[in-house]
Amino acid sequence: MTQYLIDHWLDITTTVLGFIYIVLEYRASILLWIVGIVMPALDVALYYTHGLYGDAGMAVYYTLAAVYGWAVWKFAKKSKQKEGEAMPVTFMPKRLYTPMTLFFVVAWGGTWFVLSHYTGSTVPVLDGFTNALSFVGLLTLARKYAEQWLFWIVVDAVSCYLYIVKGLPFKALLYGAYVVIAVAGYRKWVKMARQARRA
Repeated sequence: MTQYLIDHWLDITTTVLGFIYIVLEYRASILLWIVGIVMPALDVALYYTHGLYGDAGMAVYYTLAAVYGWAVWKFAKKSKQKEGEAMPVTFMPKRLYTPMTLFFVVAWGGTWFVLSHYTGSTVPVLDGFTNALSFVGLLTLARKYAEQWLFWIVVDAVSCYLYIVKGLPFKALLYGAYVVIAVAGYRKWVKMARQARRA
């Protein structure tokens, strides 16, 4: 048992941080970004040693994106946001649907190409898919759009499968739980967005 814990300590640590992160995200707490800086920094090493090179690269992006997300939540403003009030949860404007879809398709193709031609990734299509959709998820999370949860539901379900295949049981458990929490998070954020729209 001790040896198992030693072998999987990084997986366990990032899993615990992941649960903390998703709870903070569900609550729309700005503290999620602090955990969002530490957790992916550790994930870089975890994913790289398990051949998930796309996820390792994505973890670097997550770390930088968390700094950006914190700054946006702290300093950016939305229309109808009152002075001194935290950025409200809102719905993503329909004008962003097409650009986000195009961005996703290009990011998926680009990530797949890099993974299949320049790394030893054994799952370049799915790894590229989760990475590309995660870009969209992070952008929409940074702007506090309720729809961000929909992207994460798909990313988390596919990631859960990938981590089972790659022998990361704790990460797989985390992402399986993420799917359930993301569904609940979407429902909660939709209510919050509706309240903000009525305000």
